[in-house]
Amino acid sequence: MSGVAANVVSMSSTSPAPPRAPRGERRRIDRSIAHLAVPALGALVAEPLFLVVDSALVGHLGATPLAGLAIAAAILQTAVGLMIFLAYSTTPLVARRRGAGDLRGAVQAGIDGLWLALGIGVAVGAVLWAASGPLVALFHVEQRTADQALAYLTVSCLGIPAMLVVFAASGLLRGLQDTKTPLAVATIGFTVNALLNWWFIYGLGFGIAGSAWGTVLAQWGMVAVYLIVVVRHARRAEAGFLPHRDGLAHAGRSGGWLFIRTVGLRAALLVTVFAATSHGTTATAGYQVVFTIFSTAAFALDALAIAAQALVGDALGARDAARARLIVRRTVFWGIACGAVIGALLAAASPVVGRIFTNDESVLAILPPALLVLGISLPLGGFVFVLDGVLMGAGDARYLAWTSLVNLAVYLPALWLLTVLVPGGTAALVALTAGFTLVFMLTRAVTLGIRTRGGAWVRLGA
Repeated sequence: MSGVAANVVSMSSTSPAPPRAPRGERRRIDRSIAHLAVPALGALVAEPLFLVVDSALVGHLGATPLAGLAIAAAILQTAVGLMIFLAYSTTPLVARRRGAGDLRGAVQAGIDGLWLALGIGVAVGAVLWAASGPLVALFHVEQRTADQALAYLTVSCLGIPAMLVVFAASGLLRGLQDTKTPLAVATIGFTVNALLNWWFIYGLGFGIAGSAWGTVLAQWGMVAVYLIVVVRHARRAEAGFLPHRDGLAHAGRSGGWLFIRTVGLRAALLVTVFAATSHGTTATAGYQVVFTIFSTAAFALDALAIAAQALVGDALGARDAARARLIVRRTVFWGIACGAVIGALLAAASPVVGRIFTNDESVLAILPPALLVLGISLPLGGFVFVLDGVLMGAGDARYLAWTSLVNLAVYLPALWLLTVLVPGGTAALVALTAGFTLVFMLTRAVTLGIRTRGGAWVRLGA
């Protein structure tokens, strides 16, 4: 391990120099991390491919349907993205009880999460359906484009409960240290989605609405598969199929704090995009490319965060603080290492990778320096994503919520200064990239590192 990496990893321990674990134990932890992270990566990559398929098939219908899809997708992704806490809150609850040897309680916690997801999904879908017209109108597009957006959005609302149930079901299985089933379900769902969309759009002539119907049916099909798997776990563990009031309340409290955390992160993303628009079309387009690449890299690093959630929760449930801290050190090491590798590859490809996304020479001219900054930042990103997963696995949701707001409060004035002091061109895109990937992520690294260096997150038992 390099000196820099060792210094960062030391933040995850209460002592300045934690005892080095035996090599065999480190290897066992590394195998456990890989066993969970590799399939989780596949599932994470499969999820955004749903929208890629929709875009590719709808795009051949013309510019107006594609523009309508862009608007509808922006609304859907915002609403559904805020609900990702359903997976993040379910995983640690299940993992802790599994680690404590209470398999029945672990599965029951997951089933409570499924019911909570279904209830929230129905409510969100109904509200979004009722508000779809005013929401689309906020974009001030021509009527034909608005009609296309409404056609997609109103049908897609029927799939929102399914999307949220899938979040919770994947969280349940991750807590049971099973990331292979979510990968299989996501892969099958992606394939079925592509076939149904093609048939409904072109075979039956439903247009953009056909794309929405195909995705909705694929999502509910994924729910059906997950329910079969969950029922088997419930029968094996002798858990009930109905929700428990205490379980719903516990999941709701944990999920509420993680919802606040997600709002803080989403706000940081949105204000950065808003800052980019103040620099004009070229800078905005360039930032979209940078953020797309950042999001792609984040999928790989999030897979390690998922492994950290499941393994830390399990260790704390088993009252094994030493193993929990070793898991932290190993996942942080791999987060930094993977971030460094991905960053180095991106830096090497920075002069040419932009051509994957655009042929506009003005955008291509300003991208390479910003992509270099992004590459440099990715080891820091790996550190942040992993520790985020560690504290989620520890059930430290309240701390994550409050510090998310603190991080945002620190980032906003820094972003304002970067926007005002760097008026445009290549320097503006570099400043925006550095603002989000270095300033904001460093702020998160400090708040997460301080917490994991202390002992408040180490709460043992189920």
